[in-house]
Amino acid sequence: MTMTTAPVKTMTRRAGAAFAAAGIVLGMLAGCSPAEPEPTPSKTALFASEAEAFAAAEETYRAYLADLNATDLSDDDSFRPVYDWLTDTALSAERESLSYYYAEHLTRTGETSFDTFSPLSHSEAKTVANICLDVSDVDLLDSDGRSVLPEDRPNRRALKVTFTPGDTSTRLAIASNHAPEDFSC
Repeated sequence: MTMTTAPVKTMTRRAGAAFAAAGIVLGMLAGCSPAEPEPTPSKTALFASEAEAFAAAEETYRAYLADLNATDLSDDDSFRPVYDWLTDTALSAERESLSYYYAEHLTRTGETSFDTFSPLSHSEAKTVANICLDVSDVDLLDSDGRSVLPEDRPNRRALKVTFTPGDTSTRLAIASNHAPEDFSC
């Protein structure tokens, strides 16, 4: 009887060793096989059309002005929502202006608005538009209640505004704004 079980045990040991060896070889082959390349994300357009981009830019500027008009110049914490709409030179210029108003204890009356939004150009990197800013209702007053604005300040200002992709609800941020040479209000 031992003769019949001995070959079975030997065959079982050999089969087990063969399976183990096959497993090791497969494991080594798997380790040597080339790894699958990482998928490269495809770039999706920020906006489906130029019209959609310009609508988002106009909405961005309206939201920015709403937050700017809501600031309390005596409370620098109220400036934070304004900064969320800005990037690059527009952000640094706004920080400088609001910090100055805060340090000088100025008070703002009235609100800034715009009545003209003229689309100029759009690419994936930026959207550009001309805007006519209406500041006729706005005044800056010192602690004695006197205006610090020049008497000859124009009530409307022309601005060329550049928008770039941003982390806002409109997916755009204001990157720069300056007086254009070829546009007036």
